[in-house]
Amino acid sequence: MSPLPAFDQAALLLDLDGTLLDIAPTPDSVVVPATLLDCLTTIRTHLNGALAIISGRPIEQVDLLLRAIPTAVAGEHGGALRHSHHSAIERPDLPSIPADWLATAEHLHAAHPGTILERKIRGLVLHYRLAPKAGGPIHAALTLMVATRAREFVLMEARMAWEIRPIGADKGSALRQIMAHQPFTGRRPIFIGDDVTDRDAIAVAQALGGAGLFVPDIFGSPTNVRTWLAQAARDGAWPACMQEDRA
Repeated sequence: MSPLPAFDQAALLLDLDGTLLDIAPTPDSVVVPATLLDCLTTIRTHLNGALAIISGRPIEQVDLLLRAIPTAVAGEHGGALRHSHHSAIERPDLPSIPADWLATAEHLHAAHPGTILERKIRGLVLHYRLAPKAGGPIHAALTLMVATRAREFVLMEARMAWEIRPIGADKGSALRQIMAHQPFTGRRPIFIGDDVTDRDAIAVAQALGGAGLFVPDIFGSPTNVRTWLAQAARDGAWPACMQEDRA
């Protein structure tokens, strides 16, 4: 693992579900500890505002969960970006999900009780955590559907879910755009994420001279990420990572 940038030279960019928050049975049932909100507020102050969230959720959901504490938020895996609390949401010119695809997704949802259909402005997610046997049939159906427009859309695997999103925006591009604006400019990024879609942001953070931390390898769980951040907020310095603690 690359050394972390010095605390006073760093920007902190974080994934949400599976990184800051424990994975819940449904997207709406996640729990945000009050101590986490206090911790993030303190870290934002320490870093002169250079705190951002890069999530697969819509920006509006991130705001609701984190009370607009992060300065910048990228949602929908980079499909939406807001540089500050007072900025308008920017969206790259990307295709939207065809209406017949949404109809197919609704049919799959109805055919597999326990699944959850999450609609996004330019994509959709079918969660099967509560219906594990549905994962295979859903994957097969969505794969055939996306293949008809493979230059425009991609099917991504998430935690007990399959997501369709447009090609052209990802968490790596979102991180790069965030780092080009104040108060992030001139700082070195630290990105923490836990899923396949976070790999792009990890790679870009490293390419920009910062560090990318993959939760399963470094921390093991969101609980340990929160503990690490709480120590950073208290001390005004990056603690040793959990991986180093175990060594």
